[in-house]
Amino acid sequence: MAGCREQGGRVWCGGQGGRVGFRGKGTARVGLLLTTIALFAAACGSYRASTAPTRGVGSEFRVTLAQAGDGSPFYRIPALAVSNKGTVLASYDARPTLRDLPSNISVIVRRSRDHGRTWDAPIVVRRDPAPIGYGDPSFVVDRETGRIFLFYAASVNQGIFGSKKGNDENDPDIHQADVSWSDDDGVTWTHRRITKAIKKPEWVSLFASSGAGIQLRKGPHKGRLLQPYAVRIDSTFYAASAISDDHGATWRMGGLVGPGADENKVVELSDGRLMLNSRARPQRKIAFSSDGGDTWTGWRDEPLLSDPANNGAIIRYDESARGARARWLLFSNTDHARERRNVTVKLSCDDGVTWPFKTVVDSGPSAYSTIARLADGALGVLYEQGPYERIVFVRMPMPVGCDARKGTP
Repeated sequence: MAGCREQGGRVWCGGQGGRVGFRGKGTARVGLLLTTIALFAAACGSYRASTAPTRGVGSEFRVTLAQAGDGSPFYRIPALAVSNKGTVLASYDARPTLRDLPSNISVIVRRSRDHGRTWDAPIVVRRDPAPIGYGDPSFVVDRETGRIFLFYAASVNQGIFGSKKGNDENDPDIHQADVSWSDDDGVTWTHRRITKAIKKPEWVSLFASSGAGIQLRKGPHKGRLLQPYAVRIDSTFYAASAISDDHGATWRMGGLVGPGADENKVVELSDGRLMLNSRARPQRKIAFSSDGGDTWTGWRDEPLLSDPANNGAIIRYDESARGARARWLLFSNTDHARERRNVTVKLSCDDGVTWPFKTVVDSGPSAYSTIARLADGALGVLYEQGPYERIVFVRMPMPVGCDARKGTP
């Protein structure tokens, strides 16, 4: 990538696939070698692995929320959301080993009441004695009621690959689907199992795609809640979304997408259609729905989004925006065709048709990432660094590339 320059209060970086345009004086990585973006020398300090914040230039801000060996041998699988009160909610797995379920994994939540600058002590959402485990969290916030949902998988004896067919919610050999919810801004949580509601008996297993689901904001299905899932049918994976039209009282599964899907995210486009975006190698896969996730069409590769088969995130820049701004999307993943490294945020000005602007959040080894717009207008990025050594939160300016290119309506 070409070098960067400051102009008009922004840092612009030219290179393949477009330019980076972010307000402020930089989004440089603090720590491992900067191989993709070279900003001002003042940004290049040493990364301190602690829960104390470390600052880059301008308004960049990083904090380690969990580090391997500090309270748990390992931490993985970030989820991120912002409540109606503006509280930033981060969730992740506390793991005895790096293996997935079945394992004695716990689900943790941390809260920030100052837009990600400082964080409350960890809250244990689910933890039980071995061999019971819970993992892969994902938030859905109901903007109409304020209720916060946290989806995750549950297991006793079997995980995704060893699970039996069926949906008996008491069978220890079935990989289960659980959800917790909070009505007090993420402080306390109530739990429920929804395997029978969303899993067909002939399916082998399913699990919530970690990160965040959405609530539809327009059209005939306005208010609908959707939580993306990966579904295993025999030996093949598909994508689908758990759907609720009654604020989470009941859930059902929408239409399947695939084969060849995996962990995925869904975003509502400016015209009310949904776009599904799935991890895949060497590039992401996408599909579209015109009926709120009940059916999907257009399943294909997305050549503009390189991916090493790693979980990422896609969101609307502003869910309440109209006009040209309603077409702005943000996307994060490890932008590499083979390796889990180079966490990058990209900006689309046209509902994901093109992705002309990007910035590198972390050029080193890294893995799952997720993003959310904070209540004060900044962007929050939560990701696995190292790639599995720590869970890091980055607060950064919102991209403004579409403003520079097309103007603001």
